[in-house]
Amino acid sequence: MPERDVRDTHSLWQANDALVLASKSIARLSLLAAAGLPVETVSIEVDERGIEDRLLREGASPAKIAVELSIAKALAGSALRPGRLVIGADQTLALGDERFHKPVDLVAAAEQLRRLAGHTHALHSGIAVALNGEVVFRTVESALLSMRELSEAALAAYLAEAGPSVSSSVGGYQLEGLGIHLFEKVTGNHMVILGLPLIPLLAFLRARGDLL
Repeated sequence: MPERDVRDTHSLWQANDALVLASKSIARLSLLAAAGLPVETVSIEVDERGIEDRLLREGASPAKIAVELSIAKALAGSALRPGRLVIGADQTLALGDERFHKPVDLVAAAEQLRRLAGHTHALHSGIAVALNGEVVFRTVESALLSMRELSEAALAAYLAEAGPSVSSSVGGYQLEGLGIHLFEKVTGNHMVILGLPLIPLLAFLRARGDLL
């Protein structure tokens, strides 16, 4: 039986092949699928900390680091999927000049959330698209999140309910879930907060003729 054309099930999509997402992020995959885009994933290996350390030595901003990490992921995926549009995405979190990473466990998450509580931090979401080893699109968008003051009781209750999921995001929270309880103000696109600047990506795909 011949393989079914992706356009048969995705009426807005005009290209022959599905997009490829070089990420294990369920949130990013869900955003693309919810937008009616055909997408499949590919596993890649990128030395994120090595790239980040080099960029920090060069004085790169958190937003620049998010873009460069996205490019590295898109190119790594493109090497595995020639002829396909491959999306790479990454996100950095900064409180002023202080950078944060995904907490390794609940103890690290507690320390990080104590540091963020009562302050406004920035999330920078980068995205890049590669085709045949060449970057054909890149951008970054940012959001500002103001975390409320957290009592030890509130922090303990949040961590107890959120559990290991706190290690799956750079901030130690998932705004689309229990993490919403941590905030008093959020400024920015919700999709950017989830880690994928979807609107500029859609504009790029329409300009290429891949999307109606």
